Amino acid sequence: MKPLTSFTCKLDDAQAALLKGHLQESHFEFRAVPYARFAGAKDKLNVVFYESGKLVVQGKGTQEFVEFILEPQILGEAKLGYESVLNPDLLLPRLGIDESGKGDFFGPLCVAGVYVNGTIVNAWKEAGVRDSKNISSDKKIADLAKLIRETPGCVTSVVPIGNEAYNRLYAKMRSVNTLLAWGHARVIENLMGQKHKMIPPPVRAISDQFAADKATVGKAIMSLGREIELVQRHKAEEDIAVAAASILARNEFVTRLAALEKQFGMRFPKGASAAVDLAAKEFVVRFGAGELPKVAKTHFRTALRAQGLPEPPKVEWKRPGKGVEGR
Repeated sequence: MKPLTSFTCKLDDAQAALLKGHLQESHFEFRAVPYARFAGAKDKLNVVFYESGKLVVQGKGTQEFVEFILEPQILGEAKLGYESVLNPDLLLPRLGIDESGKGDFFGPLCVAGVYVNGTIVNAWKEAGVRDSKNISSDKKIADLAKLIRETPGCVTSVVPIGNEAYNRLYAKMRSVNTLLAWGHARVIENLMGQKHKMIPPPVRAISDQFAADKATVGKAIMSLGREIELVQRHKAEEDIAVAAASILARNEFVTRLAALEKQFGMRFPKGASAAVDLAAKEFVVRFGAGELPKVAKTHFRTALRAQGLPEPPKVEWKRPGKGVEGR
């Protein structure tokens, strides 16, 4: 097994003071790092403690530093190597669901799901499977997606919702969350249709809580999906099953966006930005507004700007249950 080369955790002020004292006594070379309270380096080991309270340890010697300095002397606990003992849920057979493309004007919405069990989780420990938002390289995403699909015992499903289908569904549902809930439910149903391949069968499905009301997804769940527990929580990508799903979804999104670029002979920037606005205007000039639904999510304000149309006033968001003044 490869030694650990990266580690993150949270420290309180007292722990941070202890760590800084240790680094000083051990003759770490301190340097300035943006948004960091302090940062030190020694023998290819880098230790950075950020203003947010997050500690990042990187480099050769990370594992030794965590096991012999950080955990016993600073944190007062031993977790490294004992994660599955301390949290048995990490090895439970489960489904992870995630999506990609929700915030991108150009390109489809892709929802993916992955079945994992204890053997699969252990096989991925050193592979770098993590939330796709923390992976900047499309090639790395593709490599990890291939690894996930080829892992023995792993079962996957990807549901791409192309732009024209997305725009039709949005016109009918009038809600991104409702559309997303349908996508999640469809993936869970597809996976549960392959339950015979899952050994042992999953006990729950985990996804990010993207809607204020958890019932949004619950109402969309189909017949097979009702056989298991649905767990929605914030930062669900911290679970390796959801992280793997995020990688498959992102790989599908990137692949399909590249295909659209090739089809229309122009670059479609990811996300929603000034560069996206420029590309949208260029597309309308070259191909006409009637073609926009083939490549973009037309309920975005970007679509109005691209066509030179006025934008409606932004509606102030109010917490559900609160009254509206003047009513």
